[in-house]
Parts: sequence; C-alpha cells; structure tokens
Amino acid sequence: MLYLGPMTSPARSPILVVGSGVTGLLVALELAEGGLEVHLISKGTLSESNTRYAQGGMAVALAEGDSPDSHLADTLVAGAGLCDEEAVRVLTREAPARFRDLLARGVGFDREGGAIALTLEGAHSHRRVVHARGDATGAELERALVAQVHANPAIRVREHAFVLELIVEDGRVTGMTLVEGGRIRREPARAVVLAAGGLGRVYSHTTNPPVATGDGVAMAFRAGAAVRDLEFVQFHPTGLTLPDGATFLISEAVRGEGAILRDKAGHAFMDGVHPLRDLAPRDVVSRAIAARMAADGTDHVWLDLSHLDPEMVARRFPTISRVCEVAGITLPTELIPVAPAAHYSCGGVVTDLEGRATLRGLYAAGEVASTGVHGANRLASNSLLECVVFGHRLTRALLAAAEAGELPGTAWPATDEGAAEQGLAPQLAAIREELPRLMWNFVGLHREAAGLAAACERLAAWADDVASPPLPRGAGVEAAEVRNLVWAAGLIAQAAQWREESRGCHYRLDYPETSDAWRKHLTQRREEPNSFPSIPS
Repeated sequence: MLYLGPMTSPARSPILVVGSGVTGLLVALELAEGGLEVHLISKGTLSESNTRYAQGGMAVALAEGDSPDSHLADTLVAGAGLCDEEAVRVLTREAPARFRDLLARGVGFDREGGAIALTLEGAHSHRRVVHARGDATGAELERALVAQVHANPAIRVREHAFVLELIVEDGRVTGMTLVEGGRIRREPARAVVLAAGGLGRVYSHTTNPPVATGDGVAMAFRAGAAVRDLEFVQFHPTGLTLPDGATFLISEAVRGEGAILRDKAGHAFMDGVHPLRDLAPRDVVSRAIAARMAADGTDHVWLDLSHLDPEMVARRFPTISRVCEVAGITLPTELIPVAPAAHYSCGGVVTDLEGRATLRGLYAAGEVASTGVHGANRLASNSLLECVVFGHRLTRALLAAAEAGELPGTAWPATDEGAAEQGLAPQLAAIREELPRLMWNFVGLHREAAGLAAACERLAAWADDVASPPLPRGAGVEAAEVRNLVWAAGLIAQAAQWREESRGCHYRLDYPETSDAWRKHLTQRREEPNSFPSIPS
C-alpha cells in the first residue's frame, strides 16, 4: 500500500457523510457549524440526488385548523398499521421548527398574499404541503444548501467518489473503502453517516435518477447492520410515460390542485374506488391504474387538467409544463399519459430516533434509513420532512457524542490501494440489464409466490456472481453498482416473499387480505459472508 501522508490523529479524524441530497447537505452543515471536520462524499456531482427531483414539497402543519396531531393521524392511516407512532409524533411535532430552519437558511418557499402557500396531496386531511418555485421544491432546497456547503471551510466536498464498503473493526464502523479519481482508497472516520438515498433503479420503470442504485442499504447490510421493511417499495401512480421508455414524475400536487385520472374512454375511474378518489393513498391509486390498464389493454391512463385555470397551471407547475411541452403535450388542454413507476423505499437501514444504526459508529437518515415513520406506505411529502427532522436529530446526537468523547477516531492512516478497474465484464453487464425487468415483472405492483420464488432464486445466483470474490479485486464503480443492485433487489424480493399478506404498498395476489398476524416488521441481517439472511422464525 502507498502511504499518503502523516497518520491522521484519532481526535482529528473527520466525520464521513455519504450522499449529497438534502439529508447529507444539512447534516454536513450542522456538524461543521458545531465544530466538527466533515467530508461530504457524493457519488456524482453535489447536486445529483433524489432531492433535486422532488417536486411536490414538504408536509408541515401550518394552516389554521391543522395540527401536528392531525398530520400524525394521516400518517398513521397511510402507513397501514406499521408506523412507529413515537417516530411519527417526533416527525410531525418537530416539523414547524425544522421548516423555520430552512427559511432561515434562505430556502425560498412559495407565498400567496404574503403567507406561505400550502397545497393538498393524497391522503392529507388539510392543505399542509409547502413548496418552492412551483413544482421545484427539491431543486430550491438544493440551491440554498449547496451554496452554504461550498462556503463552509470546515466541509471538504468530495465529488465523484463512490463508497465500496464500510470498514468494521470490533463491531464499530471505523472508515470506508472508496473509489476516487480512479484510485481505491481506504479512509478513516470518527463516524460514518449514510445519507445515500434510495434504490429505485432496481426497477425498469422508476422516477429515480441513475444514481439511486441502493448503495447505502447494500453496503450497510454487508457490513452487518440491520435493515427492515424493504418489501414496502412505493410506486408513484403518475409517471409520465414517454415513447423512449423514460419516466418523469408528475407530482401528486397536480391531482391536489384538481387534475382527474381518466381511462381511454374518458371515464373518471377513481370514482367509487376510494372515498378520496384521485387523492386516495398512493398504493390504492397505483393499483387502480394498473387494473384499468390491464382491462383496457393499454400501457397508460390519462391525467386531465383541461378544466383547470391555464394561468394557475403554468404558475404552479412550470417544470412539469416544460417537460410536457418538450414531449409534445400542451398543458392544460392536452391529456398527460401516466402510469405507475417505482418511486420510494419505505424501509431501509434500521435506526433509532437519533439516527444511530445497529452498528456502532454508523448513522443513517433520509430514504436510506428506516426510522419507522412510513410504515407500509409513505404519506405524500413526508420524505423531505423526514430528511430535515431526523437529519437534525442525528446531528445533535453526533455533536453530543463528540463532546462526551465517544467518537474516538481511527488510529490508522488513509491509504491508496491501487487503481480501480473501469467498465463492466459481459456477465455483469447482462445482470445490470436483466435485473430491473426481473424486479418489475415479479416484485412490482403485484406479487405472488411463484414469481417471488423465481426472482429470489435468480437474485441469489447473481449474488454469487457479484460476491467478493469472484468480483475482482480492484473492481470499480460500475461493477460495485451492479453488486449493490443485486443485494438491494435480493433483500426486497426476499422480504416480499416472507410477507404473506397485502399491506400498504406490498400487494400479494395470493394473499390479498391484510392480516393481524403480519402486523410486524421484517428485519434482515447478514449471517455469513456473501449470503442473504434466512427466513426468520
């Protein structure tokens, strides 16, 4: 190994924050403002994350007649009996304070008549979703926070750096191995914070950007951390379907402002499906769309905005209007072709309410984490809120631990372990192409025993193909992404196979009812190198 410099003093080892969405940006800022040295590690550029694509907004009880308790009640209903009520209470009660923090950081939330503008989304009993730049809330959050990160000298930004594995010594995460600048490096850390986002790219139809390959869940699981609730992958009802197969999210806020779902005959088919019709919980709407598509023999339904005020549509949804215009769709007069697409992981790395994972020295927040707030189905616009609420709590816990001398640092130096290989071997390239289709067909909106068994068998075989070894020493980013996709997909499929009921966004054709016997969480832990866990008793 090549020695890169003087040994890092344990007291000066940095906090390594993995991921540059809203969670990673805020955690890095708050840790640095608290006096800690922080390295912010981004797989791509600092601005490439799911945050950037968040349109609808963030749920906060601000309106007259609304309350954190009402927000809590709506979240529990959407979560289909699996939310951790204490976590949801934390989420909803701390929401107004964290919203004010964002205002203080210069995030430009939209206003109407001088007051914060609020919109309605599915399964909410009040208008409580704050938004920015119409339908570009995530982009506005990113703009404000990225500028502050770049301006803070205590934060070292490391773009195009990909984490391969967490390093665990005596049950504690002490650093990581990563690829940076074409080299594999071994980096020490006082603590590691996972803010690595989601896993939507395990599916062929997804609203997620290319970076969402399940890296955080996969590396945490391989290191020995517990993960749970991974069967609950939320499918967004309204992804714009384009001729080239690409998918673009059409925010639920469009239906919140009055848009109507229609079938090929023009029928508003959500009437009679659910009392909230087009604003029913996402799992209900997604399955209703899938059923109507199957009955009509189509690959989409239609979203109708033609009855809405054109000026309101242009002002409220500028991003969606531009994307539709490029696709040849003029809003609001023309209908938008939409279909469900994989959108959000309700499960993830198990944490407590301060972001601590089950491995010492490892913390997690945001979509990669499982705090218990989402249960079996996330309430719309609770995701950005979870990032800021639990990211803040994680930061406070880390600062307190540092103050108490509980983050001793790592007594080994950063090292260079050689060049990383580029590109994919044909075997891995074939896996990357086939895996998303396998997951969509057998572990998608509708699931059943035979398909799940076939998926689990195939994914277990691929897990052997991407294990280390035989994944070659020196493997680079592309190969490591395939390995993460296989592990994340395998964990989802296995959990879906275990859960013999339908609940929230997990729907089994062979077990269509919700069962009290399954009102429990499924937790997965690694039992031996390169193995998926066995079925729990």
